[in-house]
Amino acid sequence: MEGNIPVLVVEGEGLAETWERSLVKAYREGCDIETEYDKPGDPPSKDCSMTLVIRNPLAEPMIHRDLPCGLEDLQEYVMEVLDGIKDHCIRDTAKDPDDTRWEYTYHQRLFAYSVPALGAGFDQIELLARKLAATPHTRRAQAITWKVWEDNDCYDPACLQSVWCRLVQGGDAWYLNTNIRFRSNDAYKAALMNMFAFVQLQKRIATRISELSGREVKLGRYVHQADSYHIYGSYFAEFESRFLRGLERRTFEERTFRYQEVREMMEEAVPRILEKASRMGR
Repeated sequence: MEGNIPVLVVEGEGLAETWERSLVKAYREGCDIETEYDKPGDPPSKDCSMTLVIRNPLAEPMIHRDLPCGLEDLQEYVMEVLDGIKDHCIRDTAKDPDDTRWEYTYHQRLFAYSVPALGAGFDQIELLARKLAATPHTRRAQAITWKVWEDNDCYDPACLQSVWCRLVQGGDAWYLNTNIRFRSNDAYKAALMNMFAFVQLQKRIATRISELSGREVKLGRYVHQADSYHIYGSYFAEFESRFLRGLERRTFEERTFRYQEVREMMEEAVPRILEKASRMGR
């Protein structure tokens, strides 16, 4: 209907497959709309509200070859989100009003969410895990990122908004179902990295709940929701020649990696990544 942003849904067994389907659907069925980052002459973006349902988040292949970065970069991003290797890059205007470093990291917002005048930050992931270990069916196990007193006026507010989890029993195990919500998500250049990292977070949460409860916790479905799931107009030439033509020229197996086959190589890069991160933001 004219005047409405399309609301689209894709579903698949694994991560790479579902992301691929989401890009095709967004490109074909998204609306044309300008963005705040457009340069003169850029076509409008393709945009929609998108829900990706990944039935088995650990199903292989997990990694698509059209990932906009290298495998070492993907490992670095996972460590940034889960381990906070770049939290020291966050600006501190209390000490230096001219500090121009990052506004936030997802790790800092999830694992050390700070509120003025309340002192130490809140480890929301630990709180979430403890809540689910105590009451598996609770609907209150979530973590948020938005800081209303900061993010309405800052230049680069957080795109990730919330992590919501709930446990469902299946046989002798519990299954951790997870919803991740973004207000804004670059479908082509960022979403796959985001989803891969947050599936790793889902695994970490499941492990922690199992430690706390003494019950086996497996991964249930992963749902990735984006209010604005967009392909920038400035990417169209690359997207069409690289991604869309690749769908015609290569089989699905040729378009993807199995994470288990490249995991060792990615993990071998950890020392280099830590060294690189230590030099950032100083």
